[in-house]
Amino acid sequence: MQAFPLWLVIMLDSRRNKVLMVFGTLMAASLLPPVSTSSLDKHKFVPKHRTNQSQPLKGNPQLEFHIKLHALLLWASIGVLMPVGIIIVRMSRRVQGIKMLKALFYAHVIVQFTAILLATAAAVLALMNFENSLNNTHQRIGFVLYILIWLHPLVALVRPQRGIKIRSIWYLLHWLLGTGVCVLGITNIYIGLNAYHEKMSRSVSLWKVLFTAQVCIIAIIYLSQDRWDYMLKQGEILDEQVMPSSHSTSPSSNQKELVVVVPSRVK
Repeated sequence: MQAFPLWLVIMLDSRRNKVLMVFGTLMAASLLPPVSTSSLDKHKFVPKHRTNQSQPLKGNPQLEFHIKLHALLLWASIGVLMPVGIIIVRMSRRVQGIKMLKALFYAHVIVQFTAILLATAAAVLALMNFENSLNNTHQRIGFVLYILIWLHPLVALVRPQRGIKIRSIWYLLHWLLGTGVCVLGITNIYIGLNAYHEKMSRSVSLWKVLFTAQVCIIAIIYLSQDRWDYMLKQGEILDEQVMPSSHSTSPSSNQKELVVVVPSRVK
C-alpha cells in the first residue's frame, strides 16, 4: 500500500484540529447560562449622575447629597444674602455720618460678593453632577440667573459719579438687576423644591413653610424701612400740632390788649 504524501497528512491533521476547536467552542457556549438583555442593561456603563430626569432618582445617596448641597448654596445666596444686601444699602438713606455710610457700603459689597461666590459654587456643582439639558423650567431660570448674577457686579463696577445725568440710568439698571435677581431666584427656589419632591419622592412641605416665613420677614423689613421713622412719630405730638392749641385763647387776649393800648395812645 502506497503511503500518503507528507504534505497531505499535515493538511488533514490541521483540518481535524480546526474542526475539534470549533466543536469544543460550541459545546462550551452551550453550557454557559443564557444572557438576557436586561442583564446587559444592568451592567451597561452609565455616566455618573446622568440619569433620565423623567424617572425618580430615589435610592442614589450621592446624587441626593449633591442636590441638597446645591439647594442649600442657592438658598443661602439668593434667598438670604442678596435680600440682606439690599436691606443694608437701603439703611444708608437714614444715615448721615460718613464713617457709617462707608461701613454700610462695604458691608453691602461683602454680602453681595459672598452671595455671588455661593451661587457660582452651586452652578459648578450642577454642571459637574447633574444633567444640564435645559429641558425644564428650573434649569432655564437657573441659567438666566447665573448670567444676571455676574452681570450685576459688572454694572456696579462702572458706577458713574454723582451729578452726571447717566447716574440716574445706571441706578435704575443696578436696582432692576438686584431686585430682579432676588425675585427670580426666590421663585426658582420654590420650583426647585417641587422638582426635588418629584425626583426624590420626598416631602418638602416643611422647607416650603420655613422658606416662606423667611421671605415674609425679609419683605416686612424691606417695606417698613421707609416707614419706620414715620411710624415712630405717630406716638409723638408735633410742633405744628402744639402751636394752634397753645394759642387758642390768644386772639381774645390780644384784642383786649389792643382795646387798652389804643385809648392810652389817644390820650
